Amino acid sequence: MTEVNLNGKKFRSMSNSANGDVDETTVFHYYQDNKIIWADYKGASIQKGHLIGVINSNGDLKFSYHHINQNGEIMIGECFSRYSTNENGKIIYNEAWQWLHYDQTSGHSKIIED
Repeated sequence: MTEVNLNGKKFRSMSNSANGDVDETTVFHYYQDNKIIWADYKGASIQKGHLIGVINSNGDLKFSYHHINQNGEIMIGECFSRYSTNENGKIIYNEAWQWLHYDQTSGHSKIIED
């Protein structure tokens, strides 16, 4: 069982599918209260974004997200993020996400603790 606390941690994107809005300039600021997690994010084509979800005992995340892109469009999706760490102990999340409106496509991304 992994005890993960994301409160106050910052993450940056390592990679993303071409149909995603996040890139290496996107910064996520995470917060946690027990099993509830949330984050604010911006950068790349995102003016302002939020996510909210839950963390399980393995450190994996399930959340929904929404943001406003540079075109003023409201984008909404959901994501499952699998927890791992690198050789330096930094948290990495491998993410499977899907847009819930727009074209309803899905993709994969990876973020790392900053």
